[in-house]
Amino acid sequence: MASEHHKPPRQLGGELVIPIIAVGFTIYFFSTIWNSPWTAQVSAFMVGGFLLFVCAIFFVRCAVWLSRGEGSLGFGNLFTIEDIRTGRIGLLFTTIAYVMFIDTLGFTLMTFLFLAISMLILAKGKRPGFILMISGAMALTGWAVFIWAFDTRFPRGWFETMMKAVLANG
Repeated sequence: MASEHHKPPRQLGGELVIPIIAVGFTIYFFSTIWNSPWTAQVSAFMVGGFLLFVCAIFFVRCAVWLSRGEGSLGFGNLFTIEDIRTGRIGLLFTTIAYVMFIDTLGFTLMTFLFLAISMLILAKGKRPGFILMISGAMALTGWAVFIWAFDTRFPRGWFETMMKAVLANG
């Protein structure tokens, strides 16, 4: 008689961290847009509502796993050696650096650096020329759309200042 192999419960605590932060951020985001134009409010509530809906589905799914005994609220899977090998830790630090330095370096340069480093991490350093070209094209497109064309309040750095002078003086 073969013994049935018992699978340990899935550790949901680590998996719940990002959805819980997402719900908190979305609620905060909603609180900041009350005085915005109605079109911005509609867009924000659509995106935020979708995020809350997806998180709710995940929370229900976790509740089902917990009730069946297929999950626990453990955090053993929050950080593993796999995170270092796959580059997740590098992506975390890259994201933190983006948020910390965007005001100093400006939207375009920091977006270029973020995209380039993130893609290099995910590609494990393969095809760096192609990655730099794609990152540059995406950052320049972001600059052209959000800063030059729509004049949004994204952080300006030396690149944006230089391009403003070039465009003003021909």
